[in-house]
Amino acid sequence: MIATAYPFLEVFWTMLIFFAFFIWIWILFTVFADLFRRDDISGWGKTGWIIFVIVLPYLGVFAYLIAEHKGMTERAISQQQAAKSQMDQYVKSVASTGDPTAQIANAKALLDQGTINQAEFDQIKQKALAG
Repeated sequence: MIATAYPFLEVFWTMLIFFAFFIWIWILFTVFADLFRRDDISGWGKTGWIIFVIVLPYLGVFAYLIAEHKGMTERAISQQQAAKSQMDQYVKSVASTGDPTAQIANAKALLDQGTINQAEFDQIKQKALAG
Protein backbone atom coordinates (compact mmCIF):
# COMPACT_ATOMS: atom_id res chain seq x y z
CA MET A 1 0.00 0.00 0.00
CA ILE A 2 2.83 2.42 0.79
CA ALA A 3 4.57 1.56 -2.49
CA THR A 4 1.50 2.63 -4.46
CA ALA A 5 1.24 5.90 -2.54
CA TYR A 6 4.65 7.03 -3.81
CA PRO A 7 5.37 5.41 -7.17
CA PHE A 8 8.85 4.87 -8.60
CA LEU A 9 8.61 7.73 -11.12
CA GLU A 10 7.79 10.20 -8.36
CA VAL A 11 10.78 8.96 -6.36
CA PHE A 12 12.94 9.35 -9.46
CA TRP A 13 11.54 12.84 -10.13
CA THR A 14 12.14 13.90 -6.50
CA MET A 15 15.74 12.68 -6.68
CA LEU A 16 16.27 14.49 -9.98
CA ILE A 17 14.93 17.76 -8.56
CA PHE A 18 17.05 17.36 -5.42
CA PHE A 19 20.26 16.74 -7.38
CA ALA A 20 19.51 19.57 -9.80
CA PHE A 21 19.08 21.91 -6.84
CA PHE A 22 22.31 20.62 -5.26
CA ILE A 23 24.23 21.16 -8.52
CA TRP A 24 22.79 24.65 -8.85
CA ILE A 25 23.91 25.49 -5.29
CA TRP A 26 27.39 24.18 -6.11
CA ILE A 27 27.58 26.25 -9.31
CA LEU A 28 26.22 29.27 -7.42
CA PHE A 29 29.02 29.04 -4.83
CA THR A 30 31.56 28.65 -7.63
CA VAL A 31 30.23 31.70 -9.44
CA PHE A 32 30.09 33.82 -6.27
CA ALA A 33 33.61 32.74 -5.25
CA ASP A 34 34.94 33.70 -8.67
CA LEU A 35 32.95 36.91 -8.72
CA PHE A 36 34.25 38.12 -5.35
CA ARG A 37 37.81 37.03 -6.19
CA ARG A 38 37.90 39.16 -9.33
CA ASP A 39 39.81 42.41 -9.33
CA ASP A 40 39.14 43.34 -12.95
CA ILE A 41 35.48 44.26 -12.41
CA SER A 42 34.00 47.13 -10.42
CA GLY A 43 31.67 46.84 -7.47
CA TRP A 44 28.77 47.85 -9.72
CA GLY A 45 29.61 45.05 -12.12
CA LYS A 46 29.71 42.53 -9.28
CA THR A 47 26.40 43.85 -7.96
CA GLY A 48 24.87 43.53 -11.41
CA TRP A 49 25.95 39.90 -11.72
CA ILE A 50 24.66 39.13 -8.21
CA ILE A 51 21.26 40.68 -8.97
CA PHE A 52 21.10 38.81 -12.27
CA VAL A 53 21.91 35.51 -10.54
CA ILE A 54 19.35 36.13 -7.78
CA VAL A 55 16.52 37.31 -10.08
CA LEU A 56 17.04 34.62 -12.75
CA PRO A 57 18.90 31.87 -10.87
CA TYR A 58 19.62 29.20 -13.48
CA LEU A 59 19.89 31.63 -16.38
CA GLY A 60 22.15 33.89 -14.31
CA VAL A 61 24.70 31.24 -13.34
CA PHE A 62 24.72 29.73 -16.83
CA ALA A 63 25.17 33.18 -18.40
CA TYR A 64 28.08 33.89 -16.05
CA LEU A 65 29.68 30.53 -16.86
CA ILE A 66 29.31 31.15 -20.59
CA ALA A 67 30.50 34.77 -20.46
CA GLU A 68 33.39 34.28 -18.03
CA HIS A 69 34.54 30.70 -18.61
CA LYS A 70 38.02 31.66 -19.83
CA GLY A 71 38.53 34.20 -17.06
CA MET A 72 37.37 31.72 -14.43
CA THR A 73 39.90 29.19 -15.68
CA GLU A 74 42.74 31.71 -15.72
CA ARG A 75 41.91 32.97 -12.23
CA ALA A 76 41.68 29.42 -10.85
CA ILE A 77 45.04 28.50 -12.40
CA SER A 78 46.73 31.64 -11.08
CA GLN A 79 45.32 31.03 -7.61
CA GLN A 80 46.61 27.44 -7.65
CA GLN A 81 50.03 28.61 -8.83
CA ALA A 82 50.15 31.20 -6.04
CA ALA A 83 49.22 28.55 -3.47
CA LYS A 84 51.90 26.22 -4.86
CA SER A 85 54.47 29.02 -4.75
CA GLN A 86 53.61 29.77 -1.12
CA MET A 87 53.89 26.09 -0.25
CA ASP A 88 57.25 25.82 -2.01
CA GLN A 89 58.54 28.87 -0.13
CA TYR A 90 57.36 27.40 3.16
CA VAL A 91 59.02 24.06 2.47
CA LYS A 92 62.27 25.78 1.52
CA SER A 93 62.20 27.90 4.66
CA VAL A 94 61.62 24.88 6.90
CA ALA A 95 63.91 22.40 5.13
CA SER A 96 67.45 21.96 6.33
CA THR A 97 69.76 23.41 3.71
CA GLY A 98 72.99 23.31 5.69
CA ASP A 99 76.26 22.79 3.92
CA PRO A 100 77.67 19.26 3.71
CA THR A 101 80.49 20.03 6.15
CA ALA A 102 78.01 20.99 8.90
CA GLN A 103 75.89 17.91 8.22
CA ILE A 104 78.91 15.62 8.41
CA ALA A 105 80.11 17.35 11.60
CA ASN A 106 76.68 16.90 13.21
CA ALA A 107 76.65 13.26 12.16
CA LYS A 108 80.18 12.79 13.58
CA ALA A 109 79.05 14.29 16.89
CA LEU A 110 76.10 11.87 16.96
CA LEU A 111 78.46 8.99 16.17
CA ASP A 112 80.82 10.02 18.97
CA GLN A 113 77.89 10.20 21.41
CA GLY A 114 76.77 6.74 20.37
CA THR A 115 73.40 7.94 19.09
CA ILE A 116 74.05 6.49 15.64
CA ASN A 117 76.26 3.66 14.45
CA GLN A 118 78.99 3.68 11.81
CA ALA A 119 76.65 2.52 9.02
CA GLU A 120 74.22 5.36 9.71
CA PHE A 121 77.10 7.85 9.82
CA ASP A 122 78.36 6.60 6.47
CA GLN A 123 74.86 6.93 5.00
CA ILE A 124 74.48 10.52 6.26
CA LYS A 125 77.95 11.38 4.96
CA GLN A 126 77.15 9.91 1.56
CA LYS A 127 73.87 11.86 1.33
CA ALA A 128 75.55 15.10 2.40
CA LEU A 129 78.30 14.72 -0.19
CA ALA A 130 75.80 13.75 -2.91
CA GLY A 131 74.03 17.01 -2.68
